[in-house]
Formats: sequence, structure tokens, C-alpha cells
Amino acid sequence: MESLFNQVHPSNWNFLWDALTGFALRLCAAAAILWIGWWIARRVGNWFARQDSIDATLRPIVRDSSLWGVRLVAIVGALSQVGVQTASIVAVLGAAGLAIGLALQGTLQNIAAGIMLLLLRPFKVGDYIDGGSGISVAGTVEEVNLFTTRLTKPDGICEYVPNSALWSNSIRNYSRNPTRRLDLEVEVSVRDDVNRAIDVLRALAAAEPNVLESPAPQVMVSRFDDSTAVLNIRIWSNIDTFWDMRWNLSRKVRQALNDAQCALPLRTRELHIVQTQPEPAARTAQAAQAALPAAGPTAQHGA
Repeated sequence: MESLFNQVHPSNWNFLWDALTGFALRLCAAAAILWIGWWIARRVGNWFARQDSIDATLRPIVRDSSLWGVRLVAIVGALSQVGVQTASIVAVLGAAGLAIGLALQGTLQNIAAGIMLLLLRPFKVGDYIDGGSGISVAGTVEEVNLFTTRLTKPDGICEYVPNSALWSNSIRNYSRNPTRRLDLEVEVSVRDDVNRAIDVLRALAAAEPNVLESPAPQVMVSRFDDSTAVLNIRIWSNIDTFWDMRWNLSRKVRQALNDAQCALPLRTRELHIVQTQPEPAARTAQAAQAALPAAGPTAQHGA
């Protein structure tokens, strides 16, 4: 082995040393570019996240896009430092993107659906939505990104919904319109004065401070059930006071009806049992048929 090293020309050692030194320097430069790129990307992402001038729904997309854009530039610069040509990088990324796109078609659907949700804006951050036919999700929108939409359910549980599931089904947005209608059903016994109950409920709805004057409150007979008249209180309120109005009105309805001497209805049903008597001719035929088996053996014995 020593004889082999002795046969190597000193100029070859110098060339090998220079090559290793140059590669080490380029490798250190590539690592420095990656570190600086990641640092700048983090700073840029945090800056976009703090910008109140950007819509809250678009803010996560802008933050993630800027962050990964800076990181991609840093990766390309680091690879070019170690001798990888940029043209080959683009070709490899294109081929890899095609293969990944074919393998992750569902993920690409989520990305396309996320872009459409951000462009058309069926909801925004802070809206309470409910998934229509096909999915059963409901909650307050917390964040919309390229792949999923983060919701907070009424019981405080966090739920991530794929964007394609929201985009391909109907969405009910309870926060888009400024007002909302409440239909509250109240049962009154048919033995009580229904007109008096309607007047009392109309006065109760008009006295509620959170009920809007226009459209005017309405109280009507919805239907009749078993010995019960079902009244419908139809009122409008602003969305920010809707639930307070609902709970207050539900609490006051029964007391108002009791003051108007409208008792709590008890569902009753009348059952009539009708017993039919057989006809005289039918009773005679039945008696004759019952007597035949007893007379048959006696006749045979006398013969």
C-alpha cells in the first residue's frame, strides 16, 4: 500500500486536495444558503400572518405560498452550488410533479377546491356553516388552506374537512345574511280559546326587544294534532342576537299562556269499540250445524 502511495505523483495529490477543498466550500455555501433561505422564509411567513390588511380567509394561503416560494428558491440555489444544473432540476421537478399528480389525484382535487373556495368565497373565517346533502359537518370556520378547512364545532371540537367535500356539496352559511327568521311552535289545547292564545303570543313577540319590527311578528295556527292546536310564532332577528331571543322567548311562552288561562294540552284519543251481533237466520244455521254431529250416530245405531 505504501508503494502504491509513493507511486502517486505529487501533482495528483494537489489536484485531489484542491477538488475536495472546493467541494467542501461549495457544500458549506449550499448549507448557508439553505439556512438563510429557511430563516427568511420564516420571517416572511410571520410577516404575512401579522398583516391585518390581508383578509383573514386569504392570510393562511398567502403565508404558506410565500414561505414555500422562498424555500424553493433556496433549495434551487443550494443545489446549483454543489454543481447540479438548474435545467436538470426543472426537468426532474416536472417529471416528479407529473408522477405525484397522477398518484395523488384526490389531493389535487382538494387543492383545486381550495382555490375555488378562496376565489368565490361561499364562506369566510368566522362564519358558521353547515354541510348540505352528502356530508354532515357544521361549525365555525377557523382556517381555509389548500387542502382542508378547519372548523370548530358547537361543542368545541376541532374538525378538518377536505375542501373537495365542501366544494362538491351544498353549503348553508348561517352568518352571511344579517337577519334570520325563527319559527317557534307552541301547543295549545283545543278546549281553550285559540284566538286569545294567538293575541297573547303576538303581544309577547312584540314586547321582545331583540325581535325586529319589520318584517312584523306573526302568530298563526300551523296544524291540529290529537286534541291539540299547534301555533307557530314567526319572528325575525339579527344574527348576533338570534339565540338570546330564542331562549328568552321559549322561557316566557308557557308563563304567558298560563296567565291567559290556556292550560298545557294533554294528548287524548277516543277509542270506540263496536261489537256486531249476528243475524237471526245466521244464528239458526249455526245451531243446526252444531246439532248434526250429535244426531248422526243415533240414526245409524237404530238401523
